Amino acid sequence: MILDCQNISMAFGTDEILNNVSFRLNEHEKAAIVGMNGAGKSTLLKIIMKELAPDSGEVILAKNISVGYLAQYQDVSSGRTIYEEALSAKEDLIQMEQKLREMEQAMPHLSGEELERLLEKYNRMHHEFELQDGYACRSEVTGVIRGLGFSEEDFSHPISKLSGGQKTRVFLSKLLVKKPDLLILDEPTNHLDMSSIAWLETFLANYKGAVLIVSHDRYFLDKIVTKVAELSIHQCTVFSGNYSDYAKKKEMLREAQLKAWQNQQQEIKHQEEVIAKLKSFNREKSIKRAESREKLLDKMERLDKPQKERTDMKITLQPNIISGNDVLAAEGLSKSFGDNRLFSDISFEIKRGERVALIGDNGTGKTTMLKLITQMLPLDAGKITLGTNVHIGYYDQEHQALCKEKTLFEEISDAWPNLTNTKVRNVLAAFLFTDDDVFKKIGDLSGGEKGRVSLAKLMLSKANFLILDEPTNHLDITSKEILESALSRYTGTVLFVSHDRYFINKTATRILDLTGQTLINYIGDYDYYLEKRDELTQAIPAAVKQTETADKRDSAKQEWKQKKEELARERKKAAALKRTEDAIADREAQIKSLQEEMNRPEVATDAARLADIDIQLTELNQELDGLYETWEELAQED
Repeated sequence: MILDCQNISMAFGTDEILNNVSFRLNEHEKAAIVGMNGAGKSTLLKIIMKELAPDSGEVILAKNISVGYLAQYQDVSSGRTIYEEALSAKEDLIQMEQKLREMEQAMPHLSGEELERLLEKYNRMHHEFELQDGYACRSEVTGVIRGLGFSEEDFSHPISKLSGGQKTRVFLSKLLVKKPDLLILDEPTNHLDMSSIAWLETFLANYKGAVLIVSHDRYFLDKIVTKVAELSIHQCTVFSGNYSDYAKKKEMLREAQLKAWQNQQQEIKHQEEVIAKLKSFNREKSIKRAESREKLLDKMERLDKPQKERTDMKITLQPNIISGNDVLAAEGLSKSFGDNRLFSDISFEIKRGERVALIGDNGTGKTTMLKLITQMLPLDAGKITLGTNVHIGYYDQEHQALCKEKTLFEEISDAWPNLTNTKVRNVLAAFLFTDDDVFKKIGDLSGGEKGRVSLAKLMLSKANFLILDEPTNHLDITSKEILESALSRYTGTVLFVSHDRYFINKTATRILDLTGQTLINYIGDYDYYLEKRDELTQAIPAAVKQTETADKRDSAKQEWKQKKEELARERKKAAALKRTEDAIADREAQIKSLQEEMNRPEVATDAARLADIDIQLTELNQELDGLYETWEELAQED
C-alpha cells in the first residue's frame, strides 16, 4: 500500500462534496479518479496533498515515499529557461557530477594516503552516479521536454514569458524527470497535443512508480490505468480495469441495483396487497396472519432507489433543410502568418452526411483552417466553395461569439427573438441551466458552462453543416457522451477539430491529418488512422528510434568509460613519477651521507672502509642514473 484514503468527508458550508470516501492505491499501481464536474475530484487530490483538511477521515501515505503533484493550474515562477527549470529536477545529480569533476582536478596534486582516501571517495560517488544513470541525465531531461511538445528553439525561452499552459507543461516535465514514488496528476493532458499525449501515455505506462490521475481523456485512461475510483453523488465506488471496463461495469452495476430495487418494490406491493386482503376477511386467524406478514415486512431491509446524477442534458441536433451532396470543396489553400507558413496548396472535399475530424499537432493550422472556411480569416491563395443550401453552424473553442455582458437568457432570446420566455427557459434547462442560473452573466461562467451555452445556440441554429473547434473542451465525461450521441444521430455534415481521441473514435467517419504543411486523408475512425499511419511511417520504425536512443546512451557511457580510463592512466603516471622522485631523493641522500663519511678523518685513514664506501657509491650512482632515465620517460609520456 502506498496510499490509503479512509472515510474522507468534506463539505463547503451546506454543500456536501465527499461523504465517507475510501479507496487505496498499491505500489506500482496506476489508477484514475473520475466523475462529473463538481463531483470533488480535485478536492480529493488537494486533501491527499494536505492542501485541504477533510471534515473527517484520514489519508495515510506509506513511509519515506516521494510524492509529485500536478495541479490543473500550475504557475511556475522562475528566472530560469525551460531547459534549466527541467534540469533543476536533477539538481542532486548535477551537484554530484560537479563534485566528481572537482575531485578529478584535485587528484594530480595529491599523493600517498591523501590520494588514496580521495580515490576511495571518488569511486564510491562515481558508482552511485552511475547507478542513478547520471551519464544520461541531460539526454533524459531533453527527451522529456521534447516529448511534452517543446522544440529545441524553445529550450532557451525564459519561464517568465510563457503562457499558463506552457508553464504547466514545464512543471510536468520536472515531475516526470524527478520520478517520485507516487505521481498525482490533475488533468495532465489539458495543454498537450496528440503527439505529446501519446508520448505521455507511453511514459506513464512504463513508469515504475504509482500513478493517480484525474482526467476526462477516456482514451488516455484506457491506455494507462488498471483501476478506476468513481466519485458520484458524494460517494466513491472502485472498479478494476481501465476506463472502458469501468464504463461497462458501472452500467451493469446500476442495472443490477435498479432491478433489485424494482423487485423489492414489487414484493413490498404484493405483500401489502395480501395483508390488506387478509384483514378484509375480518377473521381472527386471517388477522393474525396479516399481522405476522406485517412484522416480516417491517423487518425487511429496504433498498434505496439508485440515484442518478444530473445528466439529463438534452442535445437535439437536426438540420432545418437538407443540403446538396457536395457540401465543401477546397482547392489549393495556402496560409501563412509572416514567415510562418502553416500549409500550402491543400485541396479536399466534404460530402453530405460525413463527420470529418481535422487533427494535427499544435501550431499546424487546424483552427486557422476552420476560420478560413467560415470566412473569419482571408486566404493567401486558393478557393473555398460551399455546396447548394449549405448553412454553417460554428462552435468556437474560445466562445468569442458569446457576449460577456449578456445574461444566458439574453444571449438566447436576442439571437432568437421569436422564442417565448418559456421556450428560452426550456432550451437552457435542457443544458442544465435552471431557475436563477439563466440570469448569470456569460462573463461569469466557467469554461464548461460557456461550452454548454454554445451548444445550446448550435442546437437552435438548425444548421446542416456543423464546424466545431474543440467541442469537448471543459466538458465532463457524461456531457461528452451526450454530445457524441447527438452527433452520431445528426443527419447533416460535421467538420470538427479535437484532440479527444475517444470522442473522435465515437463520431468521425473520416480523418484529415494536417501534418508537414499538407493533408493526409484516412477513411475511418481514430483507431483506423493509427493503424494506417503506422503502416505509412514504418520506414522509420520505433525500433530504429529506440536504437538511436540506445546509441546515444551507449555513446555517453563510452565517453565516461574513456574518461575514467584516461583518469586512471593519469593517476598511475602521477603515482609512478612520485615513486621515482622519492627514490631519486633517497639515493641522493645516501650518496651525500657516504661522501660526508669519507671526509671524516678517522675514515680517511681506513683503507678497508674507504673501499667499501666506494663500492656503495658506484652502485648508488648507477641506480640514480637509471632512475633519472625512468623519470624522463615518465615525464615525456602523453
